[in-house]
Amino acid sequence: MTEQALTFRRYEDGDDQWSDWQDKIFKGDTSYKCPTYVHRTAPCQGSCPSGHDIRGWLAIARGQDKHADPNKPWQEYAFERMTAANPFPAVMGRVCPAPCEDGCNRNEVDDRVGINAVEMYVGDWALENNIAFPKPEKETGKKIAVIGGGPAGLSAAFHLRRKGHAVTIFDDHEELGGMMRYGIPGFRTPRDVLDGEIKRILDMGIATRMKTKVGRDISMEQLEKEFDTVFWGLGAQGGRDLPIPGWDASNCISGVAFLAAFNEGRLQHVTGKVLVIGGGDTSVDVATVARRLGHIQTTKIDHVEDAIFGRAAMDVADVSARQGCDVTLTSLFPREKMFASDREVEDALREGVTLKTGVMPVEVLKNAEGRAIGLKMCECDMDGMKPIPREGTEFEIEAELIVAAIGQYGTFDGIEKLDNGKGFIDADGAYRVKNEKQHFAGGDILRPHLLTTAIGHGRVAAATIEQNFANPDVPKRPKVDVHHFNLLDELRRHELSPEEFQHKPVHGSDTSKFSVHNYEDRSRDSIIPHGDLFKGHFKYHGRNLRGEVHIGADEVIGNFDERIVSLTEQEAIDEGKRCMSCGLCFECDNCVIYCPQTAVYRIKKSERATGRYVDTDYDKCIGCHICHDVCPTGYIQMGLGE
Repeated sequence: MTEQALTFRRYEDGDDQWSDWQDKIFKGDTSYKCPTYVHRTAPCQGSCPSGHDIRGWLAIARGQDKHADPNKPWQEYAFERMTAANPFPAVMGRVCPAPCEDGCNRNEVDDRVGINAVEMYVGDWALENNIAFPKPEKETGKKIAVIGGGPAGLSAAFHLRRKGHAVTIFDDHEELGGMMRYGIPGFRTPRDVLDGEIKRILDMGIATRMKTKVGRDISMEQLEKEFDTVFWGLGAQGGRDLPIPGWDASNCISGVAFLAAFNEGRLQHVTGKVLVIGGGDTSVDVATVARRLGHIQTTKIDHVEDAIFGRAAMDVADVSARQGCDVTLTSLFPREKMFASDREVEDALREGVTLKTGVMPVEVLKNAEGRAIGLKMCECDMDGMKPIPREGTEFEIEAELIVAAIGQYGTFDGIEKLDNGKGFIDADGAYRVKNEKQHFAGGDILRPHLLTTAIGHGRVAAATIEQNFANPDVPKRPKVDVHHFNLLDELRRHELSPEEFQHKPVHGSDTSKFSVHNYEDRSRDSIIPHGDLFKGHFKYHGRNLRGEVHIGADEVIGNFDERIVSLTEQEAIDEGKRCMSCGLCFECDNCVIYCPQTAVYRIKKSERATGRYVDTDYDKCIGCHICHDVCPTGYIQMGLGE
């Protein structure tokens, strides 16, 4: 990795004003403020819908946080920290669009930390080394039904089982996975990876009832009699229609139906000209799958939609007999504002997909038989989420199959009482179903969003269910609702727990053994901004990029190989070292080195733990603020001293 000039500078060329440090230091001792060690949530973690302790497992990757057992591989320790929030590191390391990386403070220095890449590396390592989840030490006797085996349901089942509850998953498919299996193609989520991570969850002792649809095979009333609590992770299996004339044509279908038919093996090829309406990741998946399938000249079924809707079985065609189909993807928004990730759009273009942006559908064009033969469109401008057509810009696109990937909704046959009238379930901030105290919900059935969002819903709902067993008046969730670093747990792990308080009056606590001195935890309410970091500490260090297998338009037909290449162990460690540990000490020694009074000192090695590396002698501290100014992570804040 070549070193380059720093991208962050406290002073720029031409600046002629600077802080009067001498005056600040000499007046500092009148401020009565000394270093206070304040833990706040890192923005990567605050941006992660599943609530990963990202800073924590990156600290493990770089070797700062070591397990008490020196023989435990760092990858296994990092895996344990990851899966405390999210049991799918290998899957999510591949498909998550990584909002954590957008929030990364390292963007203010050079480039974000490759969080997704490290997650994928650790997740793959855990699968290759058959790392299992421990079974609960004791059973609580509580029985919980989880409806839907997608990301939300599996996440809830995982977290509830860890607490010792008996969990049964109901799913109307042959296999678990939900949108991870039936909504995302295998070249993005390899099925052996998905199967491995699901099996690890089930091996904890979770029961399943497959091909069982609640409302048809078992009633809601039966569930309530058999189980103490029900979690609804139904997903949004219905695709929204385009609200334009002519959409009732049989060869106008939803992106959800298209991908489900492909992933279930019913769809083996498509027609010659495919038009995809959308602009998000689902629409890109449809377009890239269609390019891979191609079309064949001879088939035993009349229409592709017969295979999609299960009315006929499609024979597997020999790859050599396939021809590349003509796929066009359209979006209301211009390219730079499309919801799909840039990498996915670039791959689609490379693979031969034609992209038309800033256009809106107007009317489906039909032939005499009532089948769609094309789509009338026009250019448009966006007023928020509302397209405004430009007069006189109409044009037509030929198509033999039109796929709309513009939104989803849930289906409620037999469980209509849960429907809020819009195809979703209403739930409060703790994911309790409205007016149903023993029912909880999460995932796309609340609001279609990212897989990582659904996983986060399952985690929080599981925590709420656990609290609900003890107290039906569930307390309000924290403002920053993620899996937090806990200093007391860290001290306990190193056998450094504080002594029991004797409940006697004391003057000060700085020399006591019953308190955690000089520390404040604001992580549940505060995310640390980059302005609180001393970014000048960090040298330019370019990101380690994962390799990608790029295939062109001529090679795409029949190619369902994975496109992402994992990091090496050394590259994963290197990315861990790039983490700036925002909001928590990473043991750089700046405060110790620069303190003019030697008031800041390292804690004895035998008493150290993450977050407890340095302390302050208040008798020596003059409140000069230098330790605060040179703290790269923003962990040191100035507070009242003695």
